[in-house]
Amino acid sequence: MDENNRSVQEKIDAAETPESPVSSETGFTFGSSDGEYRFVRPEARLYEDAEYVPQSESTEFPNYYVPSEKKPKEQKDDGAKPPKRRLGLKIACLCLVCALLGGIAGAAAGRLMYGQDDSNDAAADTPIIRSTGTPINSSTSTANDIYTLACSQTVGIKTEVTYTNMFGQTSSTAVSGTGFVVTTDGYIMTNYHVIEYAYESNRTVSVIFKDGTQYDASIVGVEAENDVAVLKIDATGLTPVAVGDSDDILVGDTVYAVGNPLGELDFSMTTGSISALDRSITVDSDQPAINMFQFDAAVNSGNSGGPVYNTSGEVIGIVTAKSSENNVEGIGFAIPINDAVNIANDLITKGYVTGKAYLGVTVDTRYTSVYADYYGMPEGAYIFYVEPGTCAEKAGISSGDIITKIGDYDIRSYSDLSSAIREFHAGDTVKFVVYRANDYIELSVTFDESKPNTGSNGVNESGLSSHPQSGGRFN
Repeated sequence: MDENNRSVQEKIDAAETPESPVSSETGFTFGSSDGEYRFVRPEARLYEDAEYVPQSESTEFPNYYVPSEKKPKEQKDDGAKPPKRRLGLKIACLCLVCALLGGIAGAAAGRLMYGQDDSNDAAADTPIIRSTGTPINSSTSTANDIYTLACSQTVGIKTEVTYTNMFGQTSSTAVSGTGFVVTTDGYIMTNYHVIEYAYESNRTVSVIFKDGTQYDASIVGVEAENDVAVLKIDATGLTPVAVGDSDDILVGDTVYAVGNPLGELDFSMTTGSISALDRSITVDSDQPAINMFQFDAAVNSGNSGGPVYNTSGEVIGIVTAKSSENNVEGIGFAIPINDAVNIANDLITKGYVTGKAYLGVTVDTRYTSVYADYYGMPEGAYIFYVEPGTCAEKAGISSGDIITKIGDYDIRSYSDLSSAIREFHAGDTVKFVVYRANDYIELSVTFDESKPNTGSNGVNESGLSSHPQSGGRFN
């Protein structure tokens, strides 16, 4: 081929060959501009594989006890009792012991026959337990059996959202989601984002069963950071879900998602399998990432808050998120039920989630790697303000400090600090490394407990002030 023909052919090849797509990392987050809750494309990656195995947060104690060993009484020979009388006394004691043992055995048999156990004594502390509902036989059940069971346990959730349209007129629309019954006396679990507007605006939340029965629900408690909420309706004799063990799930397990996609109360079920475990997902830019598992059953707007069942009819997760990226299908996420139940039990019994670590500082978010390089200081979380009386103040942290490490976690920014604190519990003592006056110092911090109803770990952000507090070179 001569030079002219070769040049023409190269131009043709170039025109027919599309440009290589630019590699990018994809993340997911929620948007709610029209009252619906769904994913939109963010500016940067908002999820990544977790590099740790979540620790069990179970606080339940075994339903048995071992009595302390009693020392045998010393035998006393008074020599006064005739042999026959002592023999009669022994027989009487033996009869009494047999009667007591018979009574204990009968009570135990009664508990076995009627499904009673000692765990009921702790019901006030853990109203949602694994024996709440009755699972089905996974070896003989069908998908329709699970759907039939789910329809008696799943509910639709509606609340009115009021907004001002482009003409300045006030309009309203219904935000729909899903929930499921967790106790016979009317406690219902769902996502916080499903009832967020009602919670913040004191709006009515309606709970609707498949047969059309409708109740007004009260909001018992919410945990925004983990996207969990608990509702209560005035009803008894409900069919609660059987709570499974999400620590036992494996990639490839078959799962069923039941809910109300697109806001219609049609209680549809989709089938799929678990695609990945321990995904760290951000559902709100103002909240930290949540540990979830990924599955490929189809979910849509309105499925949020609904149950994810295993083949035994046990709930192992709460549908929380769905990707709406272009050309992306079959990517849904769910909160593991073990995590959600621990949170829900705290909300029901105490009104807030207990044991959350609280530090008590405000971080200047303007301090980035650019500022660190300019001032010749390390990357980290620049402390703008320390709340008086908190563990941060007691440990010696002060404004102007730059936190660079907490335990084994390297800290390069506000988000790193906020995420790291959430890996600890109230009462934990951790080593902090801070940069102060051209030197690194180590401080020991024993975390406070997060205050009720604050939903905060005591790490706040500030970037609106003209200058940070004195104490550092960043001013």
